[in-house]
Amino acid sequence: MSIIVDQDQFAEAQIFDFVMSERSKALSRREWKHRLAGFGYSIRETEAGDIVETMLNRVKVCVLPTEALA
Repeated sequence: MSIIVDQDQFAEAQIFDFVMSERSKALSRREWKHRLAGFGYSIRETEAGDIVETMLNRVKVCVLPTEALA
């Protein structure tokens, strides 16, 4: 796992694709979060939407649009 410091758009897109592919494999939201935790990522739920961040340093990686999770 690498920490994204400069918010590289290409890396952000790759992580977004990875997170969404894990979502399609999971049967529930809880399982999805557990699968991501195995890779060192977590989902923080905010009023503005869900944010993917690293578990170790809580570095924001990308924002998940609400329509992507429907």
